[in-house]
Amino acid sequence: MKQSKNYAGIDYFRLIAALFVIAIHIGPFESCSSTVDYLFTYCLGRIAVPFFLMVTGYFVIAPYIISQFEKKHALKKYLLKNTGLYLGATIFYLPLALYADNLPKSIPGAFKNFFFDGTFYHLWYFPAAVMGCVLLVFFLKRSFAAAALFAMTAYIIGIFGDSYYGLIQDIPFLHFFYKGIFSFSSYTRNGIFFAPIFLLLGVFAADSDFPCPKCFLQLGFSLSLIGMILEGLLTYSLDLQKHNSMYLFLIPTMYFLFRLLLTIQGKAPSLIRKSAMWIYIIHPAVIVLLRGIAKKTKMTELLIENTLIQYLSVCLLSVSIAFAIQSFCKLLSKYSFLHRKKLQ
Repeated sequence: MKQSKNYAGIDYFRLIAALFVIAIHIGPFESCSSTVDYLFTYCLGRIAVPFFLMVTGYFVIAPYIISQFEKKHALKKYLLKNTGLYLGATIFYLPLALYADNLPKSIPGAFKNFFFDGTFYHLWYFPAAVMGCVLLVFFLKRSFAAAALFAMTAYIIGIFGDSYYGLIQDIPFLHFFYKGIFSFSSYTRNGIFFAPIFLLLGVFAADSDFPCPKCFLQLGFSLSLIGMILEGLLTYSLDLQKHNSMYLFLIPTMYFLFRLLLTIQGKAPSLIRKSAMWIYIIHPAVIVLLRGIAKKTKMTELLIENTLIQYLSVCLLSVSIAFAIQSFCKLLSKYSFLHRKKLQ
């Protein structure tokens, strides 16, 4: 990995992935067609979170491995930053959780929420990313083969508690096994079963000794994406899904997509690169804000019941607020730098 290399493809796709996450929480085409909405939101949109995990694998874990596990600074910084963001977002959404009466009613429930389900419905990503990193690094220190075996086995276990749950739910010992999993995590989409494989794919994508022609990447992505959509339609139509975050074809789809994005070089504006996480964090609050505005202005039919308009409105507001926050942080950083320089 060359530190001087620019990653415009990756950076611009951060924004696209953040908008896909908003789609997952709204269902933009639901008011038009539930099938179209499923294909767009719960098939195509499922590339968003794995992409963010692969970014972490590529930029955080891979350099740590290349340094023979000596340069720990970036990994420690990432883990601390994500933990801090999670705690901050938890405090930010506490009033909404109280208003919706979504706070856990017991200590086991609080444990389940904090470490697996997320303290608010979209915040599950933060503990999943942190837990996935810790687990993957633990196995990578043993060997790459051990990490790959763990990540793939965990994903296969997870997929039968997700998109393929209908195949095993009536098998007594498997039903008992997954009931145990769901006692501490509502989904297998978490830091144990979901995150490690995509973090590992990010590490694998950083291996410059495994070159792929662009035409091969394009063909691989196209075929994998078609396979994932067909897989999603099949599991959906057969009513196999407990949830719909995990597909077998999602793994090759993400690998080929990420490698293709790496071929798009250049430099994206820092505003684009750094705003995706803010969009991810604030968009549920924007959804609530838009509902309040629609109710006050008696525009619920237009702004809420029309899910496409709702989606576009939330995207516009979320991006605007995220850009404003990022611009403010940049100005604050510049002011602090000038102030320190003046004091010197």
